[in-house]
Amino acid sequence: METFIVISYAYLLGSIPFGFILTKIFIKKDIRKSGSGNIGASNVLRSGGKFLGLLTLLLDGAKGYFAILITLNNFQDYLILSASLTFMGHLFPIWLKFKGGKGVATYLGILFAINFILAIVFILTWIIIILISKYPSLASLVSTFIVLIVNFIFNGMYQSFILILFFLLILYSHKSNIQRLKAGTENKINL
Repeated sequence: METFIVISYAYLLGSIPFGFILTKIFIKKDIRKSGSGNIGASNVLRSGGKFLGLLTLLLDGAKGYFAILITLNNFQDYLILSASLTFMGHLFPIWLKFKGGKGVATYLGILFAINFILAIVFILTWIIIILISKYPSLASLVSTFIVLIVNFIFNGMYQSFILILFFLLILYSHKSNIQRLKAGTENKINL
């Protein structure tokens, strides 16, 4: 029964498509038909402005954070399952025919709940890369990788399995961005 409960709330929380909802409410647009077509914070920023982009980032992060908080307080043995399903919910939301975002903000929310230091490492790395390159996709990929390396150096294999899984999934969700980065056609953002 506990497994079913964790699966249910983790996936359903993760699958709330905040970028889609916010742009529908505030700018009367389907974000999937704008910019890169993605429902995440970067595309919302480009298509709906800084306020909606930031709000999407915070809400997508919050759903990851609160899903893990529920797990840590009630179902600690299911941490990896909860984190995985929350993240998968964002990538493959039932409400949008399983076509979701890239998962970076939700990943960051999960990191804040699991290991605050790693979340700060991610943010600092992301800021440095975005200031240098202006590519949010590159900043996200590099930051996710750096978090994995830092965790491995200081914690060994502890938490590394889930971080490897997140890195591979973020790599997968950014496959089109990687192709555009190689071709020199990737979208930049100005903060």
